[in-house]
Amino acid sequence: MWIADNWKDYEVIDCSKGEKLERWNDYILVRPDPQVIWDTPRKHPGWKQKNGHYHRSRKGGGEWEFFDLPEQWDLHYHSLTFHLKPFSFKHTGLFPEQAVNWDWFGNKIRKANHPVKILNLFAYTGGATLAAAAAGASVTHVDASKGMVNWAKENAVSSGLANAPIRWIVDDCVKFVEREIRRGNHYDAIIMDPPSYGRGPKGEIWKIEDAIHPLVKLCAQLLSDRPLFFLINSYTTGLQPAVLAYMLGTELKKFNGNVDAQEIGLPVSSNGLVLPCGASGRWEVF
Repeated sequence: MWIADNWKDYEVIDCSKGEKLERWNDYILVRPDPQVIWDTPRKHPGWKQKNGHYHRSRKGGGEWEFFDLPEQWDLHYHSLTFHLKPFSFKHTGLFPEQAVNWDWFGNKIRKANHPVKILNLFAYTGGATLAAAAAGASVTHVDASKGMVNWAKENAVSSGLANAPIRWIVDDCVKFVEREIRRGNHYDAIIMDPPSYGRGPKGEIWKIEDAIHPLVKLCAQLLSDRPLFFLINSYTTGLQPAVLAYMLGTELKKFNGNVDAQEIGLPVSSNGLVLPCGASGRWEVF
């Protein structure tokens, strides 16, 4: 398992009864987590002294309950600054477990002996985009949500990356990739963090089990002659690490590289265990 254990502003304090207790800088949140199937005693005082609690509804969805939580606050990771705010379906605007991937590809970018051009698909609020830009890469950031792209731009400004070589694109990711192929554009690395289900800006339906492999095949056509890496993240139960590794190994076999895939996780500070948080597949040059 790849573990995001370099955080100072964030921690999973405890998890029990379908929920996790988290510290986001100065604020304590309780949010549901389907991986937490154990029923252990809730001894930490944070369970009762929380600033926000997302209650999941049995009918689907849910709602926030707030206890002295600001509308927006900041979280830092190394040189990066992220604006956080509680919004729909339990989210805050950041997935802290992804920091383990930021560290991995950041090191690869810094060690490359040439300029690195990266395509980040389903790029959300820009965590991977900013980590790559901070390491010295030029990044094309693509997301179907204008609101998410604007949020990512704000994070870039707060991180001192307002003038970094980042191209911000609001578009359906598949259609953008198809156009880039027709334009003859190429990238040294590709990052994708596709949702399990979603819709594009014009109502295009995305279902990951049906769409992920065709998209990986398309993206393979966008890679430069000497690509650096290809990263896929998945929070979908059916897409196990071995499935991600198989897709990458199949579609990138013409390049000289290595494939690995693991669960990613976050350390739990109260007991020293690790909370699983999805999976990542990594292809990289030898």
